[in-house]
Amino acid sequence: MQKTSARLLSLLSLLQARRDWPGAVLAERLDVSPRTLRRDVDRLRELGYPVRAVKGPDGGYRLDAGTRLPPLLFDDEQAVALAVALRTAAATGAGIEDGAARALATLRQVMPARLRHRIDALQVTSVARSAPLPQPQADTGVLMQLSAAVQAREVLRFDHVPARPTSAAPGAAPPPRRVEPHHLVTRGGRWYLVAWDLDREDWRVFRADRVTPRTPTGPRFTPRDLPGGDVAAFLTGRFRGSDGSPDWPCRGTAVLHLPASAVSPHAADGTVEELGPDRCRLTTGSWSWPSLAAAFCLFDTDVEVVGPPPLKDAFARLAGRCARAAAAGAGPR
Repeated sequence: MQKTSARLLSLLSLLQARRDWPGAVLAERLDVSPRTLRRDVDRLRELGYPVRAVKGPDGGYRLDAGTRLPPLLFDDEQAVALAVALRTAAATGAGIEDGAARALATLRQVMPARLRHRIDALQVTSVARSAPLPQPQADTGVLMQLSAAVQAREVLRFDHVPARPTSAAPGAAPPPRRVEPHHLVTRGGRWYLVAWDLDREDWRVFRADRVTPRTPTGPRFTPRDLPGGDVAAFLTGRFRGSDGSPDWPCRGTAVLHLPASAVSPHAADGTVEELGPDRCRLTTGSWSWPSLAAAFCLFDTDVEVVGPPPLKDAFARLAGRCARAAAAGAGPR
């Protein structure tokens, strides 16, 4: 039989691993009598762990949430995973860098040496995407309010700062938005709320750093079906300019006078087919036909447009614009 201290740690680890444990199963796993198990449970309660007895034919125990945070027990892999998550928290855009750094220092202090070496070997520098201005971060309190409304399925009212100035009268505050919140999503270091806008009767995606929730929340609602059923695909489609589909609204094909090996690393989600040592066929997409034509031109080589016709028309318009730009810049200065 294990010593009492080691047995308590084993008992705590088991209670954290699943919601309900029959008493007989716990006693068997720990190789103790039911009486010893009851004494060990009482010791955990004295240490602040809210272990509740579960009534029923088998009887058992459950580790509930308490009014304060007692000491936690992690296995090696859990501790390393938590430390890695804390070290990379700056990339989440949630504004929790200071709290994550303090939590990591606390966790590292109690880690055994073998785990500290693994964590210290991971040095990460978080680099934000290039942007003319620092990327805004969502307020942690706002994220918690949005998440709570999503979980409770309650109508949410909030003030929203639009990406572009509106035509409202100067000094006039726009009315609050009323939405049914469905998903809180993080993408590329930013947080977004996917919601059904009650006034516009359509799905909308709001940046969380532009949202200021109002209280109280509204009545409960029955969730609607998200177009496509997958929030990741829906959000990707919205950023690509399509509704309900993760695919680009404009897709086309062209032959590039470059080897496939030179095109593939820069083709993103496009498809590259080798046609010869210095020719390949690229099929890719974009949010508009002119932007798709410009994407093919980025490869700085001769292009043969395969189709569809709107892509050929976009190349013609782009060629005209480029010719006019070149002519305008050729005069004396």
